[in-house]
Amino acid sequence: MNILVTGAAGMLGARLSARLLGEGLGGRGARRVILADAVRPDVPGARADCRVGDISDPQFAAGLLADRPEVIFHLAAIVSGEAEQDYTRGYRVNLDGTRHLFDAVRAARYCPRVVFASSVAVFGGPFPQRIPDDFIAAPQTSYGTQKVMGELLLEDLTRRGHMDGVALRLPTICIRPGRPNKAASGFFSGILREPLAGQEAVLPVPDDIRHWFASPAAAVANLLHAGQVDLSPLGHRRALNLPGLSATVGDQIEALRQVAGADALRLIQRRPDATITRIISSWAQDFDPVRATAMGFSGDASFVDIIRQHLAETAG
Repeated sequence: MNILVTGAAGMLGARLSARLLGEGLGGRGARRVILADAVRPDVPGARADCRVGDISDPQFAAGLLADRPEVIFHLAAIVSGEAEQDYTRGYRVNLDGTRHLFDAVRAARYCPRVVFASSVAVFGGPFPQRIPDDFIAAPQTSYGTQKVMGELLLEDLTRRGHMDGVALRLPTICIRPGRPNKAASGFFSGILREPLAGQEAVLPVPDDIRHWFASPAAAVANLLHAGQVDLSPLGHRRALNLPGLSATVGDQIEALRQVAGADALRLIQRRPDATITRIISSWAQDFDPVRATAMGFSGDASFVDIIRQHLAETAG
């Protein structure tokens, strides 16, 4: 089995790639895992075939299909805050890059499984208390709009028999390890990650902001599941709201107190940012992901568990 991962140098992409190289997929070993990104992925393994290039370049995208990978994980994208600030680059990478990759799949004529990393940012308010699977996607950010467009392309090409696709609407990933990125949601990780490391963190939104979360481990597990599960129950509706954890910023801070004590809370600096608050407030807060749950996708139990998982990983 040949497998392609775009965005393989990113946090989720690197974790996903390492799992694929070590375990294969669905009990099948991977002959080759093609790892594509704008920078060289730092993933060891004899079967890792690293490709560096721009996913929005049609020739680069087409070259990724030369070995006809049976499963394609499309994670390449620029993040929400950067997509909002740079309209042109956001559409070039997040929409044109997806379109060129999907065009290459269509031209290859062999119908691979395609797992597209979408986002809960495809939704915009006003929201019901819990978002059902049939709630309309009406994003209020450029990033969310670009992800909806990718979902529609995937569904159309699946309908036409060019791919067996599924779009996973990923919750916000928390706790992200490493340095902060340009995502509008980055502070959700920062207010936990930095205090746990004895560093100050900036909180730009009120404590009552509620959001939908997944740990890195849960997100990767769901991506792997999507690469092998029978998708026929989805019919023509190939975008899935994934299970996650609904929590407020206050809930996060309380979990931090339970795990790390009151001293960690003193490292959180409240500095309101109207732009970040506007973006985050337009995103979904809670879901009832019946379809995904019935297909075996799963989420995290609590923020205490997420924090302990992060500490175990960073200690290793």
